[in-house]
Order: sequence, then C-alpha cells, then structure tokens
Amino acid sequence: MKSFLKVLLLGALFQSALALAAGQPFTQAQFDALTQEGKPVIVHVHATWCPTCKVQDPILSELMKSPEFGNVTLLEVDFDKQKDILKEFNVSMQSTLIAFKGGKEQARSTGDTKQPSIEVLSRKVL
Repeated sequence: MKSFLKVLLLGALFQSALALAAGQPFTQAQFDALTQEGKPVIVHVHATWCPTCKVQDPILSELMKSPEFGNVTLLEVDFDKQKDILKEFNVSMQSTLIAFKGGKEQARSTGDTKQPSIEVLSRKVL
C-alpha cells in the first residue's frame, strides 16, 4: 500500500512539474512589460481538461528548455478563468498559440499538436 501511494504521489508531482515547465501563468502586467521591452513571448491559451493542450504542453516545454529559446517567455492563459484576456486576443478556443515579437503578433495556431509546426511558429519570435 505504501509503495502504491508513493507511485501515485510521484505521478502527481511529475504532472505538476510538467505543467510548470510548460509556461508561466499569464498576467497582463507581465505581458505588457515583456512586449514593451520588445521581448519574444508565446501565449498558450490552455485548459486543464483539454486533451490537445496536454499534447502541446511537453512539446512547448522541450522547446523552451532549448538554449535557442532561452530569451522567449511562455505565458499560459487559463481558458476557463481569464475570459477578458481571450477577448483581448480574439481567441475562442483553448489550445491556441500566439507568437509575439517586438510587441506585434507574428503567428497564431489553434489545435496544432505537431512538434515541427509548433517549432516553426515558435521560431517566428526569434
């Protein structure tokens, strides 16, 4: 029984770590500061219940770990709780990725789960 609980706890910790590794929670103040400085930003409109988002998470996490994307900030908008941000970005679906460079939108995709095309979108901010 103890080993079962350990495995269960480790699994929960691993999932939490993956979620944190994928991106930072979106705040308007941080987004504004980053874009005003001309910093590259990728916004991921995310929902915890979304299977497509769950496929995107490890892809984005791996990309953001690479040195090439070291200056890119990944911000996650909570699809269920941040409706005002969805309106601001004109987003109607979770699993939407928006790439910003120099404060301007460079690319957008919704529902993409392919690593090569997510990488192409992400490179547009470099």
